[in-house]
Amino acid sequence: MNKQRRALRGALTMAIAAGVAANALTSTAQAGTAQAGTPNAGRARLHQIMDRLTTVDGGPGALLNLRDRRGTTVLTSGIADVDSRAPIARDSRFRIGSMTKPFVATVVLQLVGERRVSLDSAVERYLPGVVRGEGGDGRRITVRQLLQHTSGVPDYLTYLSPPDILKDPLAHHDTRDLVNLALAHPPTLKEPGEGWRYSNTNYLLAGMVIEKVTGRTWAEEIRRRVIAPLNLRDTSVPGDGSAIPGPHPRGYARPGKDAPLIDITAFNPSVAGASGAMISSGADFNRFLGALVNGRLLRPAQLRAMMRTRATGGSGGRAYGLGLESRSLPCGGLYWGHGGDIFGYETASGATVNGGQATVMVNVDPGGTDAQSEDMKAAVQTALCQTRPTASH
Repeated sequence: MNKQRRALRGALTMAIAAGVAANALTSTAQAGTAQAGTPNAGRARLHQIMDRLTTVDGGPGALLNLRDRRGTTVLTSGIADVDSRAPIARDSRFRIGSMTKPFVATVVLQLVGERRVSLDSAVERYLPGVVRGEGGDGRRITVRQLLQHTSGVPDYLTYLSPPDILKDPLAHHDTRDLVNLALAHPPTLKEPGEGWRYSNTNYLLAGMVIEKVTGRTWAEEIRRRVIAPLNLRDTSVPGDGSAIPGPHPRGYARPGKDAPLIDITAFNPSVAGASGAMISSGADFNRFLGALVNGRLLRPAQLRAMMRTRATGGSGGRAYGLGLESRSLPCGGLYWGHGGDIFGYETASGATVNGGQATVMVNVDPGGTDAQSEDMKAAVQTALCQTRPTASH
C-alpha cells in the first residue's frame, strides 16, 4: 500500500463495520470462445477471495476479469448499488485511479522513442520555471525521476484534505495549483534519485511535459496513441466530467467507523489529473496491459527502460519501473501492473509476459479495510498463477 492510500484511509476511515456482510453475494463466470477456465482449486480460491472482498473486507461489490490465450473469465461478487441491490455487471466500467499512470508513462516513452523527450534531461528543459520551490528544483530533476518516483517532489495529496474534497466532489482543481501546493512543502528525499518515494505530483508534471512537447493535452495524446489504436471502447479520460459512461457500479466512500456509505459516483477527477483520472473496464485494461508488456505500444529500448526497476522497500518483492511495477508471483516468476484508488473505487492489475492479464475492482474507497488491498492483490496473483503451467519472467 502506498503512502497516499495510507494517508487517505488514515484521514477518513477506521476498520470497517461488518454490517455490509449482509450484502448479496453472487458469482458468475464467463468463458471465451476457446472455453476459458482455471483449474478447480484455483477457481475455488478465486471465488473465496471475491466473496471475502464483499463480506469481511467491506466492499459492496467486486469484479475480476482474467484474460489469457484460452479466453476470458469474469467473476463478480456482491452488488453494484446498495439501494437497488443490482448485481455487478460483467462489462462494468469504473474509475481506475493510479492505474492511469502506465498510460501516461507509455505516452512519455513513445515521445522518447520519437526523440522528442529525453529521459535524462532536466524537467526544466520542458517546463521552464514550473518546478521551483521548497519541494524541488526542475533544473536538478529528470523526466526519468518523475516517472520512477525518485524525484523527491512531495505528493500534493498529503496536503489536500480528503474531507474537503468530499464536501465539494464536483469542484474543478487546476493542475498548476496542485503542483504549487506540493512544491510549497519540503522534499521527500535529500537529493533527487537517492531513494524512492511515491508521489502523485510526479505524474501531474509528466502530463504537463506531454502537453508542452506535443501542443495537445495529455488526455488527447492518450486517446490517439493508446485508446484508439487498441480499440479500447470502455476507456476514457473524463476531464471535468463527473459521470461514468456505460454500465458501472455506484462508487462509495465510508468517512469513518460505523458511518453510512456515501455515494461518490458523481465526482470530478480533475483533482487526480494525469496521476489518476481515467475510466476503464477490466477487459479494456487487460488488453492495454497485455499490449504494453508484450511490446505492441513501445519500441524495445523504451520498453526495457520502463521495465528497469528499483526496489521500493515494500513487501512481495515490489519494484517500480517507469509507470509500471513488478511483483513476485507465489507460483514463481514476476508479473507487471499497477494499483489504483480514487474516491469510490479501488483497483489492481497484473500481467505476465506469456499472455495472462488480470484486473480486479471493488466499489468502495476509502472505507474498506487494509485487508481489502491485500485480498485484491491475492486475487490478481491467484488468477495469473492459473494462466500458465510454468513460471514466466
